[in-house]
Amino acid sequence: MAGPSTDAYGAAGSGVALGRRPGWLDKERIIAAPGFNRWLVPPAALAVHLCIGMAYGFSVFWLPLSKALAASGSGAQACGKDMSFFAEMFATGCDWRIATLGWMYTLFFVILGCSAALWGGWLERVGPRKAGVVSAVCWCGGMAVSALGIQLHQFWLMLLGSGVIGGVGLGLGYISPVSTLIKWFPDRRGMATGMAIMGFGGGALIGSPLAVALMKHFATATDVGVAPTFLAMALIYFVFMMGGALGYRVPPSGWQPAGWTPPVNAGTNAMITRRHVHVKKVWGIPQFWLVWLVLCMNVSAAIGVIGISSPMLQEVFGGGLIEVPKKFGELDKAQLAAIAAVAGGFTALLSLFNIGGRFFWASLSDRLGRRMTYSIFFILGGLLYFSIPSAAGAGSKLLFVGAFCIILSMYGGGFATVPAYLADLFGTQMVGAIHGRLLTAWATAGILGPVVVNYMREYQLGLGIPREQVYNQTMYILVGMLAVGLVANLLVRPVADKYFMSDAELAHEKQLAHEKAAVAESGPAAVRHDGAASAGSTVVLAWLAVGLPLAWGVWKTLQSAAQFFH
Repeated sequence: MAGPSTDAYGAAGSGVALGRRPGWLDKERIIAAPGFNRWLVPPAALAVHLCIGMAYGFSVFWLPLSKALAASGSGAQACGKDMSFFAEMFATGCDWRIATLGWMYTLFFVILGCSAALWGGWLERVGPRKAGVVSAVCWCGGMAVSALGIQLHQFWLMLLGSGVIGGVGLGLGYISPVSTLIKWFPDRRGMATGMAIMGFGGGALIGSPLAVALMKHFATATDVGVAPTFLAMALIYFVFMMGGALGYRVPPSGWQPAGWTPPVNAGTNAMITRRHVHVKKVWGIPQFWLVWLVLCMNVSAAIGVIGISSPMLQEVFGGGLIEVPKKFGELDKAQLAAIAAVAGGFTALLSLFNIGGRFFWASLSDRLGRRMTYSIFFILGGLLYFSIPSAAGAGSKLLFVGAFCIILSMYGGGFATVPAYLADLFGTQMVGAIHGRLLTAWATAGILGPVVVNYMREYQLGLGIPREQVYNQTMYILVGMLAVGLVANLLVRPVADKYFMSDAELAHEKQLAHEKAAVAESGPAAVRHDGAASAGSTVVLAWLAVGLPLAWGVWKTLQSAAQFFH
């Protein structure tokens, strides 16, 4: 009787133990069968990204948490300004300062970039389902640990829970669908990644109003309701993220959409390769560092502005936001509250452009090319930043706000376009892992951008410059950042042949990723099909599951944005 196949690409060589069926988390279990509709994959990715995208909305917890002990009736005061950050991490007798709580926001994106870089290669080999499940456990488990930290009033538990453990979940969840979507949509790489990464930008649109509603529900006379809100959101997010992770499918090796012909390396497609680079080589490839610099400069220029968008609008226009001819420092408490509400609408408006830009610009890059799209980001963005001081000096709220809305659309578009840029340059075999390493640029920008904007503001105020003018020099510095990014982008050229994997190396990598086994298991008929045989009702239900919460979040944000126009 014949024993198990010894073929390096058969079941025995695929990493599955002899005589054992693949587990439900193994990559072999999620190879799409003939007739699978590829449009079922984007909503699975959105289900994950809409949950982890709440990282952008954590600021809704800062104010309640800064008053947690005082609200309990204990008579506790805020931790003193002379208390060190380390001491505040373990303090139980004073309320945390908002500035201290804000460090969790920085930690999110530092850990996101590091974890994506560390485990991107592992993700490519085990597949998106296992990575998605680990992401769900880390992100939601981290929120549960944070709830314990809130209950015990131990900030270090919050940093460990949502910051470190949750940050790992952010990194794995963020990159889990990238490679899969690019392989399912080789004809629309930008659009496919734009749909998923749009969800990360939209996570706060759903999570922030949900968190506010839950805190209001759980709040009592002695409890601000944040701890039970964390637990409730962890449970809700776990259900959605597991649904998304279990919904992932990967195409069989060699699959292509029906009727689609891969582009040849000529004309406008000269930047698109059909070969593949191994992730272990990218640190030594000039193009990787050029794209790293492109992303870092694009993000740095905008992310600092995002953090101060509300106070910036208030300080620049002051009473002009409510038709009162007074500067910011001349307003009374009622007027300050009124302009704060208007500024909140401005922030909501920016978030909508951030989300819409992710899909719009990434989809447009399929037509224009990635390098051209980024060139538009840097040139148009530079002109807009340069125009902002003039718009502010002229008192034109329309030009000021319009400029920042377009800038934020390009900020989101940069995130959504870069995975396709990497796939064009380095191939699709390990694009998820390469994308993970590139996200260290985001971690860097998350520190660089806010530091430049905040410290320049403080420096200008220290010189006695009026509040409405303190951002002018900052805008010119951001123009310089975009100029650096533009030069780096224009220097990008096709990757040299010496960096690509040989046929033998590619075959070995496919063995580790179980791709040959995928074809054998799915059958020859699965190699090329368009998935049209899947039930249309299943696709509709999948999109409704993510579309309805997103539509609710957009509606709530539009209601907030309407305050700006009033």
